[in-house]
Amino acid sequence: MIRVWGERIRRADPRWQDLGLTLLVQIATTIPFVVPRDPLDSPATWPAYALTTLGNVPLVWRRRAPVVAIFGMVAAGTLYTLVLDGPGQPLPYAPLIGVYTMALLCPARVRIAMGATLTALILASVALNTGTARELLFALFVFAAAYALGRLQYTRQAYTQAVEARAAELERANRIEAEQAAARERARIAREMHDILSHAVSIMIVQAEAGPVAVRRAPERAEAAFDAIAETGRDAMAQLRTMLGVLRADGAARPQAAPRSPQPGIEELAGLLERVRGSGLRVSYERTGAVRALPGALEATVHRVVQEALTNVVKHAGASAVSVRLEYGARALTVTVTDDGRGPGSADAGGGSGGGAGAGAGGGHGLIGIRERAAAHGGTARYGLGPGGLGFSLRVVLVTSPLEVGS
Repeated sequence: MIRVWGERIRRADPRWQDLGLTLLVQIATTIPFVVPRDPLDSPATWPAYALTTLGNVPLVWRRRAPVVAIFGMVAAGTLYTLVLDGPGQPLPYAPLIGVYTMALLCPARVRIAMGATLTALILASVALNTGTARELLFALFVFAAAYALGRLQYTRQAYTQAVEARAAELERANRIEAEQAAARERARIAREMHDILSHAVSIMIVQAEAGPVAVRRAPERAEAAFDAIAETGRDAMAQLRTMLGVLRADGAARPQAAPRSPQPGIEELAGLLERVRGSGLRVSYERTGAVRALPGALEATVHRVVQEALTNVVKHAGASAVSVRLEYGARALTVTVTDDGRGPGSADAGGGSGGGAGAGAGGGHGLIGIRERAAAHGGTARYGLGPGGLGFSLRVVLVTSPLEVGS
């Protein structure tokens, strides 16, 4: 309960806080006027009480004008001592609070000037009162303590503000990082969708164009072509459903949503190559080295790299054969896709009329996407003429060691 009330007081308007503090000091200074007194002591009169109250009033504007408030308190106290003979106070409550506020809010030059002025006033006050060293030391001690508490509070507030500023900066940095992560994820999804759609549509177009010819010459091949079109479409839809599923809202928005399958990996390359064979290409596939399971993200990258390369072969190379080779090394996996098509120099790579596994990438998105995928795993992507200066070859090296990727 005390903590709750303390928090409410701390969050209250500063003007109400100062008013409450003034009332609290007024109560403290009223006590000597109402408690029973020795007949020989100074009498408690209304003028003395009024002047005491007048000395507390400047506390109301102690934050807005601390120096003026201090001089107002000192003036009232001096007048009380010189003119009236009323009850004394155990401590100079209002001036001590004024000094605390001055130490907390005022700049250094004001604090130095006020320190010198108040020291002179204390010396004069003690000389007019008892003139003893005991009173002088006590007065200097309590006012120095009030000043020290004000500076400590200033340091505490400065530290708190620095911590809050740092927390706000971290929050902004986290928000920016989250936005950048979302942008990267959108780019990744767009790249995945490009690979899926580009590959599927290319295979479907090739099969559809071959369908009418096959109907006239070999009906059984036409049926196989149409089955390949349907299978390619279904596979593309399944992969798109997997990709787009991450964009949907979770929870009640889709309570009966179908479960999403993992991203295709190296094991799914066999189905991919089989669909490409259905377009009429001769496709060879080989894995060498220490064949082993790799992290899911890396296997998905291998699948997408091969998919994009084969898509470009089907669309641009005019090839009759293509080979896919995976070489498992100790720290890296090398993916090589080579075709016997027109090669990179036969037409502009970005024009879509020439090139092979990397065609369309020099000025388009194919090789750029492959390079980005390779870079994400600490690897590289290179392309050029195939063996013997014929066809097109794409070579992608992906680092399989997490330590190598981190470095």
